[in-house]
Amino acid sequence: MNSSARRARWTTLAACGSLLVTLAAGAAAPASAAPSGSTRAAAPAPLPGLDPFALKTAIGGLPNADVTGALLRITGRAGHWSGTSGVGNLETGQGVPPDAHIRIGSISKVFTATIVLQLAAEHRIDLDKPVQQYVPGVLPADLPPVTIGQLLNHTSGLPRGAGNSDFGDGSPEWFAANRLKSFTPQQVIDLMAGQPMQFAPGTAQQYNGMNYYVAGVLVEKITGHSFADEVRSRITRPLALHDTYVPDAHDPRLPSPHSDGYLTVEFPDDTTHPVDVTEQSPWPWAEGGMISTPADLDRFLTALFRGRFLPSAQQAELFTVPDVPSFHSSQCRTEADAGRACMTMGLMRVTASNGVVVWGKTGSRPGYTSGVFSTRDLSRKIIYSLNPTNLNGTEIRYVQQIAAASFGAVIPAKS
Repeated sequence: MNSSARRARWTTLAACGSLLVTLAAGAAAPASAAPSGSTRAAAPAPLPGLDPFALKTAIGGLPNADVTGALLRITGRAGHWSGTSGVGNLETGQGVPPDAHIRIGSISKVFTATIVLQLAAEHRIDLDKPVQQYVPGVLPADLPPVTIGQLLNHTSGLPRGAGNSDFGDGSPEWFAANRLKSFTPQQVIDLMAGQPMQFAPGTAQQYNGMNYYVAGVLVEKITGHSFADEVRSRITRPLALHDTYVPDAHDPRLPSPHSDGYLTVEFPDDTTHPVDVTEQSPWPWAEGGMISTPADLDRFLTALFRGRFLPSAQQAELFTVPDVPSFHSSQCRTEADAGRACMTMGLMRVTASNGVVVWGKTGSRPGYTSGVFSTRDLSRKIIYSLNPTNLNGTEIRYVQQIAAASFGAVIPAKS
């Protein structure tokens, strides 16, 4: 893999949610499933009972070469369970804190989308108007008009961005040595300059973190406040989410309690050792830089699904998947209609092989992979966090196991 491709993979996978597809891995909905553009109002499939042994097994066997620790929290009226596995620190052998602070990666996008939808409800923006109208000069001038709604549901077709040595080659070695480097949102957006569109806006869906850098800039332009301030005033303060926040771009710290994150790095003498990457720049920002805890994420997801943040028109956008193809993307390959869109304005829809439909989001940063998913009626909510030691997705099998034990049989995706 050349350096440009590896850099694109790192910024897309590590910063934007490396395991977006894995909760659904290989699952196909029954033939009677609703079409892609609907909100799926049909009666939900019955949830399986919680099996403590299966749940414990799903996150068991840690630490190992791929994952050092894991935590899983399940709530909702259909049953509760929580557990941890492995270690939070390789040197001390200390266990994984059940209330650990975690780098939530692309779960940050749910917060960003919520704020943008609030601005639409306040008539301060129009989702159907070009984002260029509100933030002129932010996107490269040669790109066509892209609506705000297309940013939120990944149908913009924006370029992924050109290779740039400042952003690395996608390797654990580069990240371990440069984990404190910081980039501004505009520096990231500028990587699109001179690059071709992936497709005409609105004609397909492709998961692209660039959309949410632009959305974050939009929030700041419209409100006149920092993105961090808007998250605080609109979401975390009203919900008393004391452990959820947008770090300063130059603050690499992760509050305690937490599990340390590690990457296995190859050294010049051909030996490999784990390098602690717990402290790292949160430069993915509105796209993937936030910090939270399982309890806070549970509380946020519950309030969001109950409509606390959005009027009905904008709430509907959270659960409406555009009826377009999924463009050269693995994210939606396991949806009811393989190759069709599966993402909404902020969330992702997943249909398990037993017909259970869940909504949520995954996120990943080097050393941290997490996810939040729930049935629409909140009868079962799950929050998981893993500490992978590489950037190639080998932790996928644990996510598949968690999905199977939490929501029912899930067919593993073919490699």
